[in-house]
Amino acid sequence: MSGIYSRLWLSLAFVFAFSLASSAHAIETTANIDLTRHPVGILSLAIFFIAYGLVAVEKAIQLRKSKPVMLAAGLIWALLGIIYAMHGESKAIEAAAKHVILDYGELMLFLVVAITYVNTMQERRVFDALRSKLVNLNLSYRQLFWLIGGLAFVFGPIIDNLTTALVMGAVVVAVGVGNYQFIVMGCIIIVVAANAGGVFSPFGDITSLMVWQKGKLSFFEFFYLFLPSLVNFLVPATLMHFGVPKGVPEPWGDAKRLKPGGIAVIWLFLATLVTAVSFKTFLGLPPALGMMLGLGYLQMYSYFLQRIAQRRNDKDFGFDSLREMRHVEWDTLLFFFGIIFAVAGLGVAGYLALLSNYLYGTLGATTANIAIGILGAAFDNIPLMFAVLTMNPDMSNGQWMLVTLSTGVGGSLVSIGSAAGVVLMGLVRNHYTFMNHLRWAWAIAIGFVASIFTHLWVNAALL
Repeated sequence: MSGIYSRLWLSLAFVFAFSLASSAHAIETTANIDLTRHPVGILSLAIFFIAYGLVAVEKAIQLRKSKPVMLAAGLIWALLGIIYAMHGESKAIEAAAKHVILDYGELMLFLVVAITYVNTMQERRVFDALRSKLVNLNLSYRQLFWLIGGLAFVFGPIIDNLTTALVMGAVVVAVGVGNYQFIVMGCIIIVVAANAGGVFSPFGDITSLMVWQKGKLSFFEFFYLFLPSLVNFLVPATLMHFGVPKGVPEPWGDAKRLKPGGIAVIWLFLATLVTAVSFKTFLGLPPALGMMLGLGYLQMYSYFLQRIAQRRNDKDFGFDSLREMRHVEWDTLLFFFGIIFAVAGLGVAGYLALLSNYLYGTLGATTANIAIGILGAAFDNIPLMFAVLTMNPDMSNGQWMLVTLSTGVGGSLVSIGSAAGVVLMGLVRNHYTFMNHLRWAWAIAIGFVASIFTHLWVNAALL
């Protein structure tokens, strides 16, 4: 794993060196104070790098990833606040901070509702029932490989790539008991398919959601990425097919049944997503507001089931929606808070403007957007996408589609490049490893290139 961290630090060092080499020489007493060569700016960069390094070694040091980035974000903004106050520009820094709070607030509310629905479906045994049905279909390992990959591609845009990886990873482990190679191949295709499927939907990946909420692409414009996303899944799946073992797995256990209301919760979740899209598309309101209305659907349904459960004296019949909200993964949400605010702070200091000028001014939009996707293999794609949105380069819709595609599927190149890969490494730690994934990186890379060329070809008129 030391090689991974070495590449991470080299990438960070490049950004650091470029920022310093290209920066301005003085601080101006304006609302946009250039701190790129000021000690406060350099210290802010150092704080960010140290925090990101601690995130990279999270498992080794047993430190939750949210803690260092939250500390870093607070320190960076405190330093910025001091400098701006010294120049009489406190109002400007306050406005900048409130703008980031608004962005994060919308993202957090959206995710809290989505995760609550997923937790409720898990409590109603929706995913257990699905897993049970798949395992007992009496299909061959190769047929299951394609079925699992296809389902991951379909579920990715609906329940997000991270949840898809968890659900389908459990299926692979259940099906492949005693077959090491199938579990390895199944996990790899889940990561590839879930990330690919998450690209052509605003709900499939955090980066897609950020692009949609920022208004860079409309809801229906994401579907222009369907064919490139499909290519990104099919090409590596076809190349990997022959590495999947032959044979048929043994049937698995008794069939799991849904708890009462499981199907209704699924429909309520779909209705919530439709509500969010309608709020954004037809009413011009934030989609997070539509998601909160959808949470109201779930809470009222929960109330009615609980009343029925009380009359029947059946505790399993009802569920508590507020209890499912308490199961939200706050470490992840707070990590998003820290990383978004830290990157935004570096933007206020002036570093993102420098990076934007180099990437989009010197290299050009197409090259820059593809390069950002490849960087997603070493970095978390969330800070990369937030940095692009903060830079706000003047690009066509086709270019915004390209950066959405590249950051979404670029994380599939290595196991640590996406949330789906990281969570599977923890779930199937003795089978799905960094090196096992890397052995098939060549096939995934061919799929990445093929998907980029597909987009440049089929969506050429939008570029």
